[in-house]
Amino acid sequence: MNRAAVPGLPSRHPIGEQLPALYAEDDFAQRFTAGLDTVLAPVFATLDSLPSYFDPRLAPADFLSWLASWVGGVDDPRWPVALRREAVARAVELHRRRGTRRGLTEALRLVLGVSAEVSGDGGATWSRTSGAEPPAAPADEVLVRVWPGREAVVDAERVRALVRTLRPVHTVCRVEVLSGPPAGEGK
Repeated sequence: MNRAAVPGLPSRHPIGEQLPALYAEDDFAQRFTAGLDTVLAPVFATLDSLPSYFDPRLAPADFLSWLASWVGGVDDPRWPVALRREAVARAVELHRRRGTRRGLTEALRLVLGVSAEVSGDGGATWSRTSGAEPPAAPADEVLVRVWPGREAVVDAERVRALVRTLRPVHTVCRVEVLSGPPAGEGK
């Protein structure tokens, strides 16, 4: 949609009606200001609905990419508009959870439409006691298992690419693509 040229959009504030009485009956002045009204009507319409532009669930579809860039969201014009709106609306929440199991599984579900299970912690250890020997080293690999969810087919390369961008930089992740939920999961 092009908000700059909306044919027939009336102005809510016609300039000709606001001119001094001397110009109220002047045909040239009324035609000239009517031309300005045509140019300014989309501006007034945009300003009147400005708060809607900042709500991803209400913003015009062609505005979503720009809005996504404000919040560091993922936006792919090939996605259905409802999915694009949801991705932008949840971008801040997903950034807050970035690098966590929950954040990774939610991002995989939202962006790629797959269900996921993440196991392992990437080798992070800590101790409550200062100066104590650290606990035994955990496995240094994170296993990400995915299976079809919203989408019928899992694109393993897209899963790997998304996992690479969302995982903590110090972790090694292995991706397994399953045909369905792991036994006993019921997801």
